[in-house]
Amino acid sequence: MKKLFLLFLIFFISFPIISQDDDTTTNKNKGPWSSSTFSGLKLRSLGPAFTSGRIADFAVNPDDPTEYFVAAASGHIWKTTNSGVTFKPVFDNYGAYSIGCLRMDPNNHNVIWAGTGENNHQRALGYGNGVYKTVDGGASWKNMGLKESRQIGMIQVDPRNSNIVFVAAEGSVWGPGGDRGLYKTIDGGKNWKKVLNISENTGVNNVVFDPRNPDIMYATSEQRRRHVFTKIGGGPESAVYKSEDGGNTWDKIMNGLPKVDLGGMGIAVSPVNPDIIYLIVEAAEGKSGFFRSTNRGAKWQKMSDYHSSGQYYNEIFCDPKNVDKVYSTQTRTRVTYDGGKTWKLLGNNKRHVDDHAMWIDPTNTNHFLIGGDGGVYESFDGGKNYLFKSNLPITQFYRVNTDNEYPFYNVYGGTQDNNSFGGPSQTLRRTGIVNSDWFVTNGGDGFWGAVDPVDPNIVYAEAQYGNMVRYDRKSSEAIDIRPEPLKGELTYKWNWNTPLIISPHSHTRLYTAANFIFRSDDRGDNWTRISNDITSQIDRNTWKVMGKYWSVDAVRKDVSTSLFGMAVSLDESPIKENLLYVGTDDGVIQVS
Repeated sequence: MKKLFLLFLIFFISFPIISQDDDTTTNKNKGPWSSSTFSGLKLRSLGPAFTSGRIADFAVNPDDPTEYFVAAASGHIWKTTNSGVTFKPVFDNYGAYSIGCLRMDPNNHNVIWAGTGENNHQRALGYGNGVYKTVDGGASWKNMGLKESRQIGMIQVDPRNSNIVFVAAEGSVWGPGGDRGLYKTIDGGKNWKKVLNISENTGVNNVVFDPRNPDIMYATSEQRRRHVFTKIGGGPESAVYKSEDGGNTWDKIMNGLPKVDLGGMGIAVSPVNPDIIYLIVEAAEGKSGFFRSTNRGAKWQKMSDYHSSGQYYNEIFCDPKNVDKVYSTQTRTRVTYDGGKTWKLLGNNKRHVDDHAMWIDPTNTNHFLIGGDGGVYESFDGGKNYLFKSNLPITQFYRVNTDNEYPFYNVYGGTQDNNSFGGPSQTLRRTGIVNSDWFVTNGGDGFWGAVDPVDPNIVYAEAQYGNMVRYDRKSSEAIDIRPEPLKGELTYKWNWNTPLIISPHSHTRLYTAANFIFRSDDRGDNWTRISNDITSQIDRNTWKVMGKYWSVDAVRKDVSTSLFGMAVSLDESPIKENLLYVGTDDGVIQVS
């Protein structure tokens, strides 16, 4: 009996050990975290609501303009059924946060197509995982393929047959290949056929129909490439195409266009007279401009030198009633009333700049939606006044930080084109956190920020290219503190997103880095350069891009790209004082 008892005792003692070993093995395979680790943590909105974020596109119900969808560059898709009084997120769980374009089925307004990945090639852009479709008004979505398209420029649905859809796939801006070109489906997205193929480097960014006969189509291709060290904004493979057989065959239509490398283009067919096509072109050698064809693309006429940035804008929208009226969204949107000969600024009353999307009410053209880096705005008087949709929480944050304020800590962030600001994590008021609780610490694009761990009234904020300030919360004074070259020194190379840190060993000590490392022991009033050049000093023009070397007059070469050879990361050991680590964009990691 004792022996039997001992056997049972050994079994029950060893069983948990065996189980524990099995669990340990399983945990090793799974890693330390799982979804259940954080399932009890619920996110809550802190604000602020005085700004929003970059808008990529709209899809508006033509039978009920109070219902529309908003594509956010870094915030999924949102839907409103009451003209933006409230918005509902409808695309949060599909693996892509960045949306480039939307298209509502003209025959069934519950069917919306979404192209993921921003349709531009700025330095900070999100990529996607293909094209999606909803058949229930946004309640659920299904990935319909083209998962390697990365950036999708435009989608069109044949108004005669909703199963026929065209997708302009731009392809990755960072490399070749993938799903790149113009794709067509005839079975609602079950299968796709590439009907316009350019090359592994060049995709299609626009496709538009002739509204009288959708078999007549126009498309633009765009050759571009971005790397950490360079940007090429165009090339010989950028062109304009036309099809007269529903996209089965395509011909270039370049008569009258510049005979140089072209960059980003925007194209639109006038709904008033579809024989008239407008084209905005970024080109090499100063030959950019605005063009019009009055014979369906057989010949182009240059109307003016007006153009915009092909990497960020160059989308045009024809007025539904006036054949000569066209809008061009850009930093400050322009409008022409004479077919592109002359341009005027669209009203910008209390509205953010950098516009990307527009919808014009076909029944009342003084009524339109316009979206840009600051969110969604609606005008009812042709752009004299605007209603800001303040409840779209899609601000793009580069960096966030917190302070040691008591009893409630503050949260700080640097944002894409919406300033740097800070605000409380909570308040004692029953109303909770409101806009007036938030304060702007620096303008422009915002990046690294830091707060004095001893005195939370001292805040450091930073705009692009290292334009850093010391902000005093008591006085609201901001003082520029960026290190500047001494007499006879070359200009320092500052990254778009320059590192700036407070030493964990002294709350008044700052470190920052360009192509040199700098230290201040008095909160940025004075700086000492504490390193030689920390980069490899490689000439970025010695590297091929898209298989060739590009001359200095390539389309928008290196525009909106930081100088090459500078710090992108910097930190100090929290244990050992003066032990610094720095990394550069040209691949050098160094330790002090």
